[in-house]
Amino acid sequence: MIGLFLGKTDFPTKILIQLKKRGIKYFIIDLTKKNIFKKDKYSYSISIGKFGQILDLINKNNCKKVLFAGKIDKPKISNLRLDVKGIYYLPRIVKAAKLGDAAILRELIKILGENKIKVIKSNFYNPELTLSKGNYTKIKPTKLDLIDIKIGIDTLKKINAYNHIQGLIVKNGKIISKETSKGTKKMIQSVKRDKNNAGILIKFPKKKQDLRADLPTIGLDTFKDCKKVGINGIVLKAKQNIFLDKEKSIKFANKNRIFIKII
Repeated sequence: MIGLFLGKTDFPTKILIQLKKRGIKYFIIDLTKKNIFKKDKYSYSISIGKFGQILDLINKNNCKKVLFAGKIDKPKISNLRLDVKGIYYLPRIVKAAKLGDAAILRELIKILGENKIKVIKSNFYNPELTLSKGNYTKIKPTKLDLIDIKIGIDTLKKINAYNHIQGLIVKNGKIISKETSKGTKKMIQSVKRDKNNAGILIKFPKKKQDLRADLPTIGLDTFKDCKKVGINGIVLKAKQNIFLDKEKSIKFANKNRIFIKII
């Protein structure tokens, strides 16, 4: 039995497909605002503030392992519905919230560990959704592209460990856009369209990010957004990004001369 803390994006759906295919029992703690998993009979919509109820559900199912997948929005502390356990853990969640959404996830994982519940990597059942080092398209980055890539990676390394930034766009030696809490799509849309070269998208996990949760995710929609503004390459971290629609995305990238480099 595996417990699934699920948020938005298509990644959780891929996990559910694998679990059903392999006959693995599961239950869902739906952390989406719109309860998008409500049609699944094993899904429960529980406020993250009702930690006692969550732990009871985990123990009731004799569950020793859980995973986090999908985009889990930072909760508004003032809106949390709390039970006794939630009140007990609230000061820790509030303290983590001041540092950012990544810190909240880390604190939740720590609390689960204290209750003898192991959190496994989000891609545990779907290793095929991550890529090894290499170039995955016919077109490859130029020498100037490689310089920009290094500048982008160096910038990400210097960003505060609790910052929400997982991606940026670099062009001609300058960072022209950084990801905000609004996500990658909004960052790409903010770039001025240039069909010849709108820069390179680099999407890495946050510094010191717990890789068991919230891995950066891209898919076909990301590539379509990149084409609209003229971005000519996407760079990801080996084994540390979720890559959805892999075959379709690579085909699209080749057709539209967007390189894919995994570092």
